[in-house]
Order: sequence, then C-alpha cells, then structure tokens
Amino acid sequence: MRYENAWQIQDEITATVNALGWNIWDLRYDRNSDVFRLEISSHIEEEEISRLISHFSLSADYEGEGAHGSMFTIYT
Repeated sequence: MRYENAWQIQDEITATVNALGWNIWDLRYDRNSDVFRLEISSHIEEEEISRLISHFSLSADYEGEGAHGSMFTIYT
C-alpha cells in the first residue's frame, strides 16, 4: 500500500470512530499483514461493536479486549 493511501484510510477510521462518540487509544498500520490495528479508549458492548464495524468502509473484525479498550483489525 502506498504511504498516501495508508494516511487516507487512517483518517477515515479516525473520523468513523470519532463520529460514533469514541476515542482512539492506538491506531497502527501493520505493513507485513496489510491491516490496521485499532484499539479504542473504552471497552464497548457487543451491540456497539457491531455498530462500529458496520460503519467502517473496509472489512473489520473484533479482536477482543485490550488493556485500554476494545480492539479491532481493519483489512485493506
């Protein structure tokens, strides 16, 4: 993935998370896997997890609970 594309996708992810009222604890692009790893700053319930995933423009999976909040993988 080109550097500019990664920044654009990161901006889209950030906008989606913020629009739904959550904050990002950590968002990283994993170049080896070509995915973004997202941890939001709060632990959210199953219904909220589904709502967040449905708002992403890319495919995403819930990965569990991290030290600071719910974790997701977003596929490019």
